[in-house]
Amino acid sequence: MPTQSEAIKQDIDQLTAEQLQQVADFIAFLKFRRKRHLILAPEQLASLAEDAAEDRALAEAGMSDYLTLLHHEDQQ
Repeated sequence: MPTQSEAIKQDIDQLTAEQLQQVADFIAFLKFRRKRHLILAPEQLASLAEDAAEDRALAEAGMSDYLTLLHHEDQQ
């Protein structure tokens, strides 16, 4: 009995050129998807988005203090 890999290879040998192109496209998609998950998982992206919103709020709040300090410095 052929192994799964051998059975797949036999099936591939019987495909048309168009079908082989579709298989190649699918393999490229699988490789892309694997690399994407290695870079950042979806839950990591969600966490980064939450952190970015918090960072933006802190930066905006800090700007009013910064402007006040600049104004005070200009008056000296």
